[in-house]
Amino acid sequence: MLSNKKIICPINLLEVAKKFGIINAAIVNAGEIFPMESVHKAVEHGLINPIFIGNKNEIEKYAKKLNWDINKYEIIDEKNENATAQIAAKLASENKVKVIVKGHIHTDVLMKAVLKRDLNLIGKKRLSHVWHMTLNSNDKPFIITDGVVNVLPKLEVKMHILKNAIDFAKKIGISRPKVAILSATEEVIESVPSSIDADIITKRVKDEKIDADVFGPLAFDNSVSKKSASIKRIKNSVSGDVDIMLVPNIETGNALVKMMIYFMGACAAGVVLGGKAPVVITSRSDEAEARLASIAASIVALG
Repeated sequence: MLSNKKIICPINLLEVAKKFGIINAAIVNAGEIFPMESVHKAVEHGLINPIFIGNKNEIEKYAKKLNWDINKYEIIDEKNENATAQIAAKLASENKVKVIVKGHIHTDVLMKAVLKRDLNLIGKKRLSHVWHMTLNSNDKPFIITDGVVNVLPKLEVKMHILKNAIDFAKKIGISRPKVAILSATEEVIESVPSSIDADIITKRVKDEKIDADVFGPLAFDNSVSKKSASIKRIKNSVSGDVDIMLVPNIETGNALVKMMIYFMGACAAGVVLGGKAPVVITSRSDEAEARLASIAASIVALG
């Protein structure tokens, strides 16, 4: 059942990112092969100027394995994993880097450093994560949010997540995003809290005149399939043509993305939005093409 399909970084995402020129990026705990390979690819595509943070000997070792001369790039020699995240966050706070790229480091360690109030990386928006999902080089993306940062978001947090995702979608060229608010059912049922939230969010979007088509609750099948929606007599502008799926909790988003990766060979470009510096969050097992796509997505998020 596991897919053998080669993961492909979407060309259309790379092309949008290239419009921003070369961006300074902090590579946090960089001394492993996958982070180094993806950063190398990002440099070759003219996306970033990397500042490497981590064990200098390991960084140079993996650069050598890639036949990559990194002498012209800054390396901040720091062998303590936790300290690498703090250094990156400080660089972003001082405007020395525009994006932060996760290397071989735990997500919670990295985000703890980013969330430090004294660094002023967090504004009025709530941080949230989006996955830009594609299968082939020029796919229309399928955005899933949030499966990394917000564990069990309350209604107000879901509104922040929604607005961050809509803003990101517009930056990649989707002028009026279509958003499905996912639940286990398309009916509003008291025993299914996510369906109640979805109904409230749908109404609030209309009241606040948010520039997107948003509808929920929707089950997964009638979110993505016009046929399913038709059979169930569900009529709205979102079903079967969804750009963004707002999931009810972190488990749902995480599982959905991992299923697409491992069963379909999807490329998952992941980035944390809402702060001063977008943060590239990938799994430590993600392949270089997905990491490259994530770097591109983070640059687009700056726009």
